[in-house]
Amino acid sequence: MTKIAFIGVGNMGAGMAANQAKAQHQVAAFDLSPAALAKAVEAGCHAADSVAAAVGDAEVVITMLPAGKHVREVYADQVLPNAAKGALLIDCSTIDVESARDVAAQATEAGFRFADAPVSGGIMAADAGTLAFMVGCAEADFAAVEAALAPMARVVLRAGEAGAGQAAKICNNMLLGVSMLGTCEAFALAEKLGLEAERFFEIASKSSGQCWSLTSYCPWPGPVPAAPSNRGYEGGFLTALMLKDLKLSQDAAAKVGASTPMGAQAGALYAMFDGLGHGGKDFSAVLQLLRGKLDDLA
Repeated sequence: MTKIAFIGVGNMGAGMAANQAKAQHQVAAFDLSPAALAKAVEAGCHAADSVAAAVGDAEVVITMLPAGKHVREVYADQVLPNAAKGALLIDCSTIDVESARDVAAQATEAGFRFADAPVSGGIMAADAGTLAFMVGCAEADFAAVEAALAPMARVVLRAGEAGAGQAAKICNNMLLGVSMLGTCEAFALAEKLGLEAERFFEIASKSSGQCWSLTSYCPWPGPVPAAPSNRGYEGGFLTALMLKDLKLSQDAAAKVGASTPMGAQAGALYAMFDGLGHGGKDFSAVLQLLRGKLDDLA
């Protein structure tokens, strides 16, 4: 049994912490939301009164926080001054590369092992323990990081040194955001041309247009039963979170002088969809915007 401190048990963190508890680890959870913390307790975690209390005797500290500023503040003010020496620190938030590298440097200077390990898979995968983790850490620390993440993971991949996990995450999600829009546009066009959605899916999934957004996460209800499109686009990966990741990718692109016109256009379209009040829907629901059927979204 490993003593784990889990900081941030919201939509994603809840399932992740629950899977650590299911693996018979002792999980001390903390969140600013009493409701989120209560849910974690129901899943087998113990409630901590503060971050400091949670990390005090933890062997592994896992954080899942909203943005870079929160990660910087929580580590500088609460985790690093209070965590047990020798603890393994893993940040699973999706943040900017610069913040990840700065926090890693501070943690290393304070004598801790640190990894940035953002995730891919959404709420369903977090609940099921089938997330993909992209890890930035010292090579010597990867085996320990992989073992700590195992109860929550389908796969754990080392991307490189500090910050590389975040770089991989924002590049991957930019690709995903662009790919989903192309898939949605194709379904919308097929409909206008009188081609049945199911027949288009059957053909495209066996042709050169095949992609994850089509065959594993189909935005059209029906062809892929497990996709959020069959649940009114609830759960899955929220549009607001995709927009956050696309903003991170564009900020990163601007800093390094990379040309990402498709990423920029994708960000603009998801921003429009979010601005229309659908940020809480799965990002594949943008199909209904392209079809002109926003009224179909409850």
